[in-house]
Amino acid sequence: MWDNLLLGIGAVWHLNAMLAIAFGVLWGVFGGMIPGINATVAMALLLPFTWGMESHVAVMMLAGVYCGGEYGGSIPAVLLGTPGTTPAACTVIDGYEMHKQGRTGVALGTSLIASVFGGMFGAIALIVVAVPLARFAITFGPSEYFALALLGLTLICSLGGKNVFKGILAGIFGIYIATIGFDPFTGTPRFTFGLLSLSSGFEMISVMMGLFAVSELLLQAETMHAEDSFTLNAKVNTRFPNWKEIKKFLPISLFSSVLGLGIGALPGAGATTAAFVAYSEAKRWSKDGDTFGQGNIKGVAAPEAANNAVTGGALVPLLALGIPGSNSTAIMLGALVIHNITPGPLLFAQHPEIPYGVFTSLIAANFFMAIIGYLAIKIAIKVTNISRPVLVACIMALVFTGAYAYSSEVFDIYVTLGFGVLGYIMKKYGIPHTSTVLGFVLGFIMEVNIRRAIIISQGDYIAAFFNSSLSTVLIVIAFVSVVLTLWQNLKKPVSID
Repeated sequence: MWDNLLLGIGAVWHLNAMLAIAFGVLWGVFGGMIPGINATVAMALLLPFTWGMESHVAVMMLAGVYCGGEYGGSIPAVLLGTPGTTPAACTVIDGYEMHKQGRTGVALGTSLIASVFGGMFGAIALIVVAVPLARFAITFGPSEYFALALLGLTLICSLGGKNVFKGILAGIFGIYIATIGFDPFTGTPRFTFGLLSLSSGFEMISVMMGLFAVSELLLQAETMHAEDSFTLNAKVNTRFPNWKEIKKFLPISLFSSVLGLGIGALPGAGATTAAFVAYSEAKRWSKDGDTFGQGNIKGVAAPEAANNAVTGGALVPLLALGIPGSNSTAIMLGALVIHNITPGPLLFAQHPEIPYGVFTSLIAANFFMAIIGYLAIKIAIKVTNISRPVLVACIMALVFTGAYAYSSEVFDIYVTLGFGVLGYIMKKYGIPHTSTVLGFVLGFIMEVNIRRAIIISQGDYIAAFFNSSLSTVLIVIAFVSVVLTLWQNLKKPVSID
């Protein structure tokens, strides 16, 4: 392994490789900052430019875009309440609250530090456990994926605030809209009402930008005429977190990084699942878990550390098994194929400079991300000084442009607007729109995998649910968590606020 690692370091330690990685990170950060242009889109736009490049340099550059894109989405999440990428939807919950409290610098600094920490952890751990992690990943079957999604969905109960049943209601609605479109097994249209545009379901980007961005912009516009319109509780503070604050969220960052690395290694799980699961578990096990959603610094660190650690884990099934675990790694697979490289077990033997070069490039990418992210924050934070009417109009235009650019369909503009109005109504009545997003993201994963498990078990539901000790443990934890949360809320007076 050490000989191969030296090959990887040698491949990275060249000026052209370093410049390619730095440019990739820069491109990814700014791509992640623009709603609708996530890491996958940023990588796809850059893919044609890899023609003529050395194969290992091309893959390293795309790895840099992957890292930068996962972090970049946190900047608008904190400043505007608009997730630049889907995993950053979790960062909005506490990050935007911190911004409204005047702790902007602390929130942005926390997201950067946690992202670099998670990315570095994922890269270093990947070097050591790449092959064992690949073996672990292939042990996950449909039952285990279902149990993991079910565990993530238990966060719905705690997102309801004073009334847990509002969270459950919003989560069930999210699961419902995830079923719209063609049935993944039979190909039968479901809940499409004869509309061809609904045949493939709702785009995640459109749903999230509507529920998070447009709804917030409508609330901003509503108060714009009032003298006491939206103002920060204090002057925007650009101070980064101090050592005392960093020590507070480092343990959570480590825990979330481990989760992100493991979930990233599971084909199809992805950064969004990792972010929600990490946030859920951080809230569950933190002593101050009841303050999550109110500007808790751990609520920013947990999802950011997890979704950046995913970048390391997601490369395991790609390089070791030839299985792209996400849209972003599918782009990297395309780059490998373009350069006549076949990923899989033989790659480590025939071209060790490729996988180990990528592993090493992740460390370099996170180093560049710390520098570029710091500079990007200093520029982005000036957004808070722009006139509110101008800012709201510009963001609204950017959101709709991003929705159209992602799918090239006008229908998605209407979807974004529709979910924006829905999110506005939900916020007015205290219904957590985050629960809807959680149900939408994990509902499809849960449905598809439990149906696969039932088919494999030939209709034996017990075998489908409890196929292994791992799936059994995850389901039991999820059940106990839901029962305890419901019991605690039933003992309190029901709030209808």
